[in-house]
Amino acid sequence: MALQIQHFFDPGTSTLTYVAYDTTSKDAVVIDPVWDFDAASGQLSTKSLEAVLNFLSSNALHPHYILETHAHADHISSSQLFKKHFPDIKVAVGERITEVQGIFSKTFNMKNLDTTGKDFDRLLSENEEFSAGTLKIKYFQTPGHTPACGCYLIGDAVFTGDAIFMPDSGTGRCDFPGGSAESLYESVTKKIYKLPEDTRIFVGHDYQPQGRELQFQTTVGDQKRKNIQLTAETAREQFLKFRNERDATLTAPKLLLPSIQVNIRAGHLPEPESNGRRYLKIPVS
Repeated sequence: MALQIQHFFDPGTSTLTYVAYDTTSKDAVVIDPVWDFDAASGQLSTKSLEAVLNFLSSNALHPHYILETHAHADHISSSQLFKKHFPDIKVAVGERITEVQGIFSKTFNMKNLDTTGKDFDRLLSENEEFSAGTLKIKYFQTPGHTPACGCYLIGDAVFTGDAIFMPDSGTGRCDFPGGSAESLYESVTKKIYKLPEDTRIFVGHDYQPQGRELQFQTTVGDQKRKNIQLTAETAREQFLKFRNERDATLTAPKLLLPSIQVNIRAGHLPEPESNGRRYLKIPVS
């Protein structure tokens, strides 16, 4: 396998999407794709999607899976749109997505939501290994940011979603329903940091602190030594205190409400109503 990784950055949500592919066989997977959404107008557009599609086409790649690291709270997934171009592509996520569906079906009073995860094509279990053509992939759970967060290990590269960011940005927040700073500490220190130190980490977001240039790739060794919130030497209580105190000061992501409603459905929009239009809910408190 000759593994290559191409990144795509959405500056509106600071999201990284990746295409991991074998240059020899042309087998590929797409990780965490974005569907552009303007909250003020309710308009969806496909600029981010088209960049990925153009790359797949220009390199004659065959994508087998859309791999979601979790149900994102800051962007809408374009996973279902890929099926118009690649009818056999499957959308996969960790099996604990059912817990997230159960939580948010109550939040949004989504009485018709199936909370067994069947909107996704494949639910992945802890340490499950599977193939996308010649690509060999291992999934492992890294809860904390959400209960259903997970990482994908492909060759010497691991895609960590929102569990951990570049060393100068730290870790994901843990204040969403079902989130847990203690779980995140365990996920990072006992799973991600147990990988070989030269394992490449590809992060799910880059917020470019102090206005620096985009960065998205680091290593397990660098994170263990340099992560500003959680190194290999950071004590559990120190991290829990920091993470819980910091999370208490954070505001909700601007696309939280629309994103969750779509993403727990595997990227499916709500069904059209009698006037032919689709609607997302905004809970008022």
